[in-house]
Amino acid sequence: MHKMIFSAIAAFALTLVGSAASADIVPLPAGFKTQDIATNGATIHVRVGGKGPAVVLLHGYADTGDMWGALAADLASRYTVVIPDLRGLGLSVASGGFDKKTQAGDVAGVLDALKIGNTAVVAHDIGNMVAFAFAEQYPARVTKAVFMDAPVPGIGPWDEVVKMPILWHFRFGGPDMERLVAGRERIYLDRFWNDFAASPTGVDEATRAHYAELYARPGVMHNGFAQFAAFDQDAKDNQAFLAKGKLTMPILAVGGEKSFGPMQAVVMRAAADNVQEAVIPNSGHWLMDEQPKATVAAVRTFLDAKQQ
Repeated sequence: MHKMIFSAIAAFALTLVGSAASADIVPLPAGFKTQDIATNGATIHVRVGGKGPAVVLLHGYADTGDMWGALAADLASRYTVVIPDLRGLGLSVASGGFDKKTQAGDVAGVLDALKIGNTAVVAHDIGNMVAFAFAEQYPARVTKAVFMDAPVPGIGPWDEVVKMPILWHFRFGGPDMERLVAGRERIYLDRFWNDFAASPTGVDEATRAHYAELYARPGVMHNGFAQFAAFDQDAKDNQAFLAKGKLTMPILAVGGEKSFGPMQAVVMRAAADNVQEAVIPNSGHWLMDEQPKATVAAVRTFLDAKQQ
């Protein structure tokens, strides 16, 4: 989120070594295979590559699994990397079930189809919400988890977050809103890329054009609005999960310095016992676009570390 969102409640910051922003969509490494997996009432578009212990990468809104190219390239020599498009977004297909509890079942179904048991999970934006629901429902399957720059419905300061005017899109949806955005998907998405980056130049033109084309596919914007519309149910589900106890697996909470920053760790500590934190300098919300080297380094260091 934008730095204005949390300036009043973020009291401190970490510093890591920064890097220059990247340009264009980073392609997945050669050898990654693509397949469509029917599971849980949806068809999930998945890319899989690499070798070793599994890591699932979960994207967020205004992105697809394509956002993970740089991280996948770094991880593939040591990990089996699984990259799904969330249901109804990108090239995945679904007509409902956009609550994150259901989408956690999508992740489980994909792993089952690939004959993968335990996995680490790395998530960004709405992917955080799916990752949280997955970790709550399948804790024995999650070895570690990384949550990047977004709140989780019902957890920590959620009630304050949803009141902030810059997040008006959380309540923006329905048939009339879909008609307003139809044919203007790029204009709508530019608002996210401009407002939530440290600088509007942080997300380049080729990246914007790529995702705008994917989100203009039939039904995708409807599904995107449905992801937000499910937040109230997600909050109820998450509070019910948390009532049974906090998560215990190692967690890395990563925020962009000009965005969620150290508040990512505040959110995760409200729901988990073993939380490390990192703040990526000179980055807004779009960590993998704005500061990919520093972000990849933080994630890789955490995944490679032996569990204490």
